[in-house]
Amino acid sequence: MSTVNIKIEGIPYQVESGLTILEAAKKCGYEIPSLCAFNHGECNQGSCRVCLVEATGARGLVASCVYPVNEGMEIRISAPKAIEARRRSVELLLSNHNKNCQQCDKNGSCELLYVAQLTGAREEAFAGAHSEVHIDRLAPAIVRDTSKCILCGRCIERCKNAHGLGILGFENRGFKTFVSPAENRNFNDSPCIQCGQCVNVCPTGALMEHSEIDKVDAAFKAGKHVIVQAAPAVRASLGEEFGYPIGTPVTGKMIAALRRLGFEKVYDVNFGADLTIMEEGTELLHRLTEGGVLPMITSCSPGWVNYAEYNYGDLLPHLSSCKSPHEMQGAIIKSYWAQEKGIAPEDIFVVSVMPCTAKKFEKQREQLKVNGIPDVDAVITTRELGRMIKRSGILFDRLPDEEWDQDIMGDYSGAGVIFGVTGGVMEAALRTVYFKLTGKEYGKVEFTEVRGHDAGIREAAIDIDGTVVNVAIASGMKSAKILLDEIREGKSKYQFIEIMGCPGGCINGGGQSYVRPVFLPKESDDILDTYKEKRAKALYSEDERQVIRQSHNNPQIVELYEKYLGEPNSHKAHELLHTTYAAREGFNEI
Repeated sequence: MSTVNIKIEGIPYQVESGLTILEAAKKCGYEIPSLCAFNHGECNQGSCRVCLVEATGARGLVASCVYPVNEGMEIRISAPKAIEARRRSVELLLSNHNKNCQQCDKNGSCELLYVAQLTGAREEAFAGAHSEVHIDRLAPAIVRDTSKCILCGRCIERCKNAHGLGILGFENRGFKTFVSPAENRNFNDSPCIQCGQCVNVCPTGALMEHSEIDKVDAAFKAGKHVIVQAAPAVRASLGEEFGYPIGTPVTGKMIAALRRLGFEKVYDVNFGADLTIMEEGTELLHRLTEGGVLPMITSCSPGWVNYAEYNYGDLLPHLSSCKSPHEMQGAIIKSYWAQEKGIAPEDIFVVSVMPCTAKKFEKQREQLKVNGIPDVDAVITTRELGRMIKRSGILFDRLPDEEWDQDIMGDYSGAGVIFGVTGGVMEAALRTVYFKLTGKEYGKVEFTEVRGHDAGIREAAIDIDGTVVNVAIASGMKSAKILLDEIREGKSKYQFIEIMGCPGGCINGGGQSYVRPVFLPKESDDILDTYKEKRAKALYSEDERQVIRQSHNNPQIVELYEKYLGEPNSHKAHELLHTTYAAREGFNEI
C-alpha cells in the first residue's frame, strides 16, 4: 500500500494514496461538512459544492469528495474562504427547497438540515423563483416530492449499483432539472420494483415510503380485530430508531411496544416463514423427483418478483408458487384463526411490520386475495413502527421483554428467523429438504456454505446422502440478472436458487432504519461496510438460541396441517398459500 504525506490545518499526516480529500480527512480525524460522505460516494458528482476546501496545487476551492490527495498537499478546512463558500452552497440548496421540516418524515435524519446547522446557513439568504414541483403519490410503496430534492443523484446511482436499473434519472437541464422516472412517469407507470433502496439513500424527504399509519389508525377507530405480525429483520433494526447500536436485537421490547399500541394479537412472521418452508420444500422435492421446471427460484421477495414479471416473463414458471411468509400467515389468520376464534374474516384487519417497501405493493395484488378478501390489509415499515411508538409516548428502553402471543401460531423455529438475511431462505429450506430426503436431521443443523451478508452470487453443491443439489444465492437484481441469463440461455447448473431484491437481504430492506454515520457517533467509522453483517448476526444468534431450529419440527405447524391443511401442497394449501404471476410490459435495462 503506497502512502502520501499531506498536511491538514498545518498538521502533518501520512495517508493512503488514491483517497479523496474527504476520505483522507476522515481518517485523520476531521469531518468535512458534506452531503455525500455517508453513502460510499454514490453521490460522486461533486455537484452540491458543500464540501469545499482549500488545497495547494488547486486553482481555487475544490470539492473534497472528488479531489484526490497527492504528495505534499496542504489542506485547509477552516480557511475563511472555505467556510463562507460551504455556507453559500447550502444556502443555494435551501433557496429552492420546501422547508416544511416539521411535517417531513425525515426530520431527525435529514442530511440537508444537518449541514445547514453545521455551516450556519441562513434560510432566506437567496430569494427567488422555485423550480416546478412534481409530486407522485400514486404508487403504493414510494412517494416522490421534487420540492425537497437537491439533485444529488444518489437515488440514481443506488438503482444502478443495486439492480443494474435506471428507473430514475435527471430530466431537463438547468433550473428546470428534476429527478424522476423516464418522461416524468409516476412509479406505477415505470418498471420500478418498489424496493425502496432509493429512499434509503435520499438525504432529504424527496423520496419516502408511502405511509400506511393512517390505515392502521382507521382500523382501530372502526373497531376491527387488528392483528399485527412482524418480520424477522425488523427486530434487528428497530432498536436503531431509539439509539441502540446497529444490530441490537430488540424482539422482547418490540412485542411489548406493539401490545401497548393496542394490537389485539402480536404474532411473529417466523411462523409464516416455517409454513413457507413446508410448502416450498415440498414443491422443490416434487420438481426434483417428478420432472418439474428447474431450477426452482424462491418467491419471498416482492421486489424480485416485480423484477421478474417486468424483465423475465418467460422464466416465471421457475418461480416457486408459494406466497411470501407474511401473506401466508395473513391467509391463515383470516381462515383457520378466524374459524377457531369465531370471527368473520372481513372483521379482521391484518397489519404486517416489514423491513420492505415492496410489501406495500405486494399486499394489493389481486392474486393475494382469498374470496375477494386480501390476506394483509396494511404494511408499515420498521421506520413507521418507530414513529408510531414515539408518538404514543412509549419509552422504548424502559419496556420489559415480552413474548409473542402463543395461541395457534406463536411457535417458530430458528429456520424462520434467518429468512431476514440473504441465504437464509435457502438454508432454512435445506434443513427441511435434508430431513424429507433422508428421514433424519442434518447433524450440524447449519448450512454455512450458503451464508454471506453481501450482495453478489454464492453457490454450493449440497450432498444429501448421495443426492447432490446445486444451489445459488443472489441479492440485488444486478447479481440476479447473471443467474437469470444463464437459465434463459440453457446454461444453468442449479436445481434451487434463492433471490432477494435488496442487497444483503431483508436486513438491508428499503423500510429499515436509515444508516447515517453522522447521526451515529457511537458507531465505528466502517459502519457502512459492517451494518449488514451486524444485523445479520442478530438473526443468526437468535436462530442459535432456539430449541427448535427446523421448520418441520414446529409443533404448531404440525398441528396446522393435521387439523386444517392436510399436508404440504394439498388442495387446501394451494388455495390459501400459493399464488400465480403474470408477465408485465417489458422495459429496457441499462
